[in-house]
Amino acid sequence: MKLGTVQQDGAARVAVAVDDERAVLLDPGLTMSGLIGDWATAWPAVELAATAGQPVPVGALQWLPPVPRPGKVICIALNNSANVDRIMSGPKHPAAFTKPASSLLGHGQPIRLRKEYGRVHPEPELAVVIGAGGADITRAAAIDHVFGYTIINDLTSPTMRAEDTFHYRAIHPRSDGGEGIEYVDTWVSYPGRYKGADGFGPIGPWIATADSVPDPHDLTVSCVHQGRLVTADSTANLMHKVDDVIAFMSSYMTLEPGDIIAMGTALKPSATGGSAIQNVNLVALGGPIEVTISGIGTLSNPVELR
Repeated sequence: MKLGTVQQDGAARVAVAVDDERAVLLDPGLTMSGLIGDWATAWPAVELAATAGQPVPVGALQWLPPVPRPGKVICIALNNSANVDRIMSGPKHPAAFTKPASSLLGHGQPIRLRKEYGRVHPEPELAVVIGAGGADITRAAAIDHVFGYTIINDLTSPTMRAEDTFHYRAIHPRSDGGEGIEYVDTWVSYPGRYKGADGFGPIGPWIATADSVPDPHDLTVSCVHQGRLVTADSTANLMHKVDDVIAFMSSYMTLEPGDIIAMGTALKPSATGGSAIQNVNLVALGGPIEVTISGIGTLSNPVELR
């Protein structure tokens, strides 16, 4: 089953896919967050409504993020085997940052960028939607905590990243155990702007429920810019798998229903005219930009300068 959230007459409505072209809108009182929190009870009624309801054209819908205001959006960094040769040093475990919910943007909605953002490029990714929350989730139980899977485009500005990087002397206790301190030469960058600006998280349109995705590590991921296929990759190339990431992250932060985990960028250039996604500068080139993941759908957004 595929579920999304749309806006109709100023109110959010849950949409259920009938097929690629049609969807049924559920009663206004039902929300995506409510369905996720009580899915075991709610799904039979949702399935019945999808069968008995009056379908509407998908193309006529105004899409919101499928979970409009998730508690947190966790993004796993450098989690593709294509990165291995580029990583000079780094952790063996998943490394994460967060995006604010305010950065999320629905399918079809314009990505509004400013020239002063500098270079902004797409990052096509599979995203996990948490169903049952919890802390210290075991790897064996992790998949049972997945409600479904969606698509996210983790927009990134290397220009703002460079502007927000510090090279400084960090203060540490003396390494020899003696009294006093020592200074350690350090580089650090903070992703608040370059990952979390408004519109830097196009997401959706659909959540494919977990039962409809037999293997989240066997999905094709493609990115198309202005009709040109840029990347053609597979979630098989994710180094840290969904169960590993859920288990690891839940040992540090409690996962809650509706939380989003972006699993890492699909990087492999298409064999037919593809290029590095870092070369797709949306500020200079505009859009549209599309991300397609097999079994889930296509996320497409135009680009505007503001």
